[in-house]
Amino acid sequence: MKIVTLIVMFAMILGLSASMPARVDSHDLDKANARAEKAARVFTEIMDAPDKGIPQKIVDNAKVIAVFPSVLKFGLVFGGRAGSGVVSMRDEQSGQWQAPFFVKLGGGSFGAQIGGQSIDLVLVGLTYDSAKVFTRDRLKIGGEIAATAGPVGRNLAADTDLPTFSSGLLSYSRSRGLFVGAVLEGSVIKQDKDLNLAIYGEPKVTDYRAVSEKTPSARVMVFSQTLERYSSHNNGA
Repeated sequence: MKIVTLIVMFAMILGLSASMPARVDSHDLDKANARAEKAARVFTEIMDAPDKGIPQKIVDNAKVIAVFPSVLKFGLVFGGRAGSGVVSMRDEQSGQWQAPFFVKLGGGSFGAQIGGQSIDLVLVGLTYDSAKVFTRDRLKIGGEIAATAGPVGRNLAADTDLPTFSSGLLSYSRSRGLFVGAVLEGSVIKQDKDLNLAIYGEPKVTDYRAVSEKTPSARVMVFSQTLERYSSHNNGA
């Protein structure tokens, strides 16, 4: 009888443990808020720069924008990059930018290189297919999707053929005031499970529509609000 009672109690404890939500670290909440604010600030600085930066036509047609502030590039023969970012996608119906989620970026390279540098990276996707790749647990640039150095300059001719850019992602980098297209071949993007858990209660964002049903802090939403301020509600694919 005692054995049966112990088994029942053990099963109840296991069931209770399984039903309890994972503990949210307040430090992760602070990190999420700070990262969203920093990404919003980087995007604002880029868009406010006169006659350079991401063309307005690209932003107006974007379906996803990811900003990685202060990515560290380093190397001594073998090199790499490491950073963290924020991603927001447009709602397919309203065209409004949705609540953001959090990702990390890493990657290696080989060649003649030395030293280190901190840069800001921006990735822009012009189709919903390119937007949804960010909901994967792991995304390799040059593997699952290509990243092409994006055109730079405030104005892009009205007759520019945007579909020529739409097969993957457009990439940009900013360093010491210089803003140019970026080469990210071999970089890996993963979801930042700790920060997504802290904000949304789930470590992975597998459906961006589910994110829009949550209500993150105003500090996190400042990133999406910033994208909204600089772009039109263009729902074209």
